[in-house]
Amino acid sequence: MAEQPLLTAFHSDKLNLNNRVVMAPMTRSRADNAGNVPNDLMVEYYSQRATAGLIISEGVFVSPEAVGYINVPGIYTPEQIAGWKKVTAAVRAKGGKFFAQIWHVGRMSHPDLLGGNLPLSASALNPHSQVFTPTGMKDTVAPAAMTTAQIKQTVADFAQGAKNALEAGFDGMEIHSSNGYLFHQFFNGTSNHRTDEYGGSIENRARFFFEVLDAIKAAGVDLGKVGARLNPSLDGLFGMTLDAETIPTFDYIVKRLNDYGLAYLHLSEPFTDVSKNEFAEPHIAKHYRPMYQGTLIINGGFDQEKGNKVIADGDADLVAYGTLYISNPDLVERFAQNEPLAKGDKDTFYTPGSKGYTDYPALAEVAAK
Repeated sequence: MAEQPLLTAFHSDKLNLNNRVVMAPMTRSRADNAGNVPNDLMVEYYSQRATAGLIISEGVFVSPEAVGYINVPGIYTPEQIAGWKKVTAAVRAKGGKFFAQIWHVGRMSHPDLLGGNLPLSASALNPHSQVFTPTGMKDTVAPAAMTTAQIKQTVADFAQGAKNALEAGFDGMEIHSSNGYLFHQFFNGTSNHRTDEYGGSIENRARFFFEVLDAIKAAGVDLGKVGARLNPSLDGLFGMTLDAETIPTFDYIVKRLNDYGLAYLHLSEPFTDVSKNEFAEPHIAKHYRPMYQGTLIINGGFDQEKGNKVIADGDADLVAYGTLYISNPDLVERFAQNEPLAKGDKDTFYTPGSKGYTDYPALAEVAAK
């Protein structure tokens, strides 16, 4: 039987991975302690999944102003960095490769999470969504349009977050510039109504993102340890709406990224059916593979068969799996043995404790029962 493309090793000048299966970043809300510090439960969770070719951590906040969800770890305090050191050491001990996803949610937050302050975004436009606060779900509010000084501070926060990720023992970091969060809010014309150097033209709306990459490099971090995540055809989530300039904006960003020598570009296929949307690109991997010269990760609803096919077809180098990794800590082994996959319990995706987090058995444990 021919070897599955997903299970072949991957080597580039930036990455050396045992296989092409990536654990996608997923918020799990288990840092339910003072200071949102990574804990022993997270040590167990990530180390259980260390056979992935690459693990990308849940989104981690780069500053107090970046926070948008409860019980999510940060990477901006010494205590948080120390907590992550335990997690990365455990993953490394099992031979895993581990990137941190560094994050700012922008307007997808609430004053209850920000000491009473308004969330920050490109423009003062309410996404008309909801946010999970310490007292439950609440409607979003109109954010404050970021001043130039606040943009510069956030650029510095990401550069420091990248340095902190390396100090914490991660192999690299991924900038969460996707899914309707802060950078995406600048990219999209329906959420960015600015008239300064960060708004208007495609180049201006992408400026903040590239300033962050430049600042990370200036801080001494090798951009070969940096990835970026983009979701070009996101529509109808967190107030994001596609328009005529959406795909041209992402085309510009992706083409320009060829000059940065990143570890990888992580793209998402559409989350919803966009086949009838005139502004959408329904086939993200096929559209961007010829455009991007570096390593490409694709994400979005892939199973074993589809993952093998997208690699065999040459449309991606690596495939990221999200919810399948929640309930299948040994997903690589299950693919290798063509074993059935366990189903996840959605009721425990974001709840505290080990239930639905570290208690999904591996194949060996199932066989032993």
